[in-house]
Amino acid sequence: MKTNRFYLLISLLLLTGCTDFLDIRTEATIPSSGLDHTKADNIYLPISAAYASLRSGDVHAFAYIGAFEITSDNADKGSTPSDNPEMRQLDEFTYTSSNSLINTLWTGNFNVVSAANNAIHEMSLFEAALPNESNKAYARQCAGEAKVIRAYAYFNLTRLFGKVPLIDTTMTSEQLAALPQATTADLYKFIEKDLQEAIAVLPASYSSEWAGRITKYTAMALKAKVHLYQNEWDSVAVLTDNIMASHQFDLMPDFRYVFSINGENCKESLFEIQSSTLGNATGETTYLEYAYVQGPRGNTPSNMQGWGFCTPSDNLIQFLTGRGDSIRAATTLLYRGTKTPEGDSIKTGCSNPVYNGKVYTPSAYNLWNFNGYGFDHNVRILRYSEVLLMYAEAWAHGATSHTASGYTGLSALNKVRVRAGLKPLEDLTFQAIWDERRAELAMEEDRFFDLVRTGQASTVLSSLGFTASKNEVFPIPAAQRQLNTHLVQNPNYN
Repeated sequence: MKTNRFYLLISLLLLTGCTDFLDIRTEATIPSSGLDHTKADNIYLPISAAYASLRSGDVHAFAYIGAFEITSDNADKGSTPSDNPEMRQLDEFTYTSSNSLINTLWTGNFNVVSAANNAIHEMSLFEAALPNESNKAYARQCAGEAKVIRAYAYFNLTRLFGKVPLIDTTMTSEQLAALPQATTADLYKFIEKDLQEAIAVLPASYSSEWAGRITKYTAMALKAKVHLYQNEWDSVAVLTDNIMASHQFDLMPDFRYVFSINGENCKESLFEIQSSTLGNATGETTYLEYAYVQGPRGNTPSNMQGWGFCTPSDNLIQFLTGRGDSIRAATTLLYRGTKTPEGDSIKTGCSNPVYNGKVYTPSAYNLWNFNGYGFDHNVRILRYSEVLLMYAEAWAHGATSHTASGYTGLSALNKVRVRAGLKPLEDLTFQAIWDERRAELAMEEDRFFDLVRTGQASTVLSSLGFTASKNEVFPIPAAQRQLNTHLVQNPNYN
């Protein structure tokens, strides 16, 4: 079971009197912490709370899989036809600004922004109060972690809504209610600034007891992806090349291992949302229900079932089968009526014919007192294979001068293919890269926005209900426009 220091400090935060850090108020307001800033032992507590905010179900669970994956051609709603009409709206592009799942993503990600803002504020107080230079440096490093967390939340908000308010400090409720939206360009500029400042102060790695903490390479990979979305190919190439040249990361030989409990925070991982029961059957909820809401519906025993949402589509299955992608298919597709290598049965009575195999969690780990399926499963956000594929895409766009790693775009692409048991390609093409991204990152909440950013969404998703010049972004939630009348609705939404 996962019991490293990173998890234990999050658990400690939940059990002590510092719980006010987790009760972050709406948007960017900062709670009064009562922390003693002269004690270096307290430095990490606000950072731990910022990490914990990422584990909220409002950020990385039900609504997340809906907007980021079920909207794509990779996945269907799943569960049963009548279960959760609002999720069906996402699947069919019939949602409106009153859809509560969309509002959940707005409030959840802004709560992450708030927690990160609080942590950054607290780090400045620690730096001012502590006389020891090493403690000051650690506070600056922790502020860097919080800036990556804030940048990540804003990256999600920008992709989801295009234009949102930019909040980086404390504000009164009146000020928040009068705040206009920043432009997409200004949001990306802010995100890049946060990440660049974080890169300058974050370490290259941590000891194993801190596995899962954000490093400078996390910030570099996220920044590369931000540039990817803006077609800034030289920046993508420089950042990904530097990550590759560091030799800190590599592809694991076994694709399936990457998505196992033992494979969490492995050499292929650059950023994961940490989830754990800490080996307990009851107690504080330091876990996330990301895997649980996707678990096999109607399966037995009870600790081997979930809600059954976000099931692989026939389109994805045919895509993987048609290209002979058997290794990745075996991990990504979890069929009913089969038994896993670990000995768990997916019963024929399950509601859906196939489930997301990347969140499969063996029954030996599912010890929580109610179901508990997948509570120990981390959410994979950035993997080394995506770094290789971003580098390849930058090369395909002509960014060929950054070769400290010794890779070309084609060799980076082929490294991903060979691990999957596919033959190397002889030519580097956009379609080859996009297909490889789809196969490699399937069911990891990347496909919908990949289609949008590459201009393929209107063609690929039109039969599913996607409307061009509308569904590239989601509507500004009606609930938020009632709170802030300065928010302008996205085009073609009522």
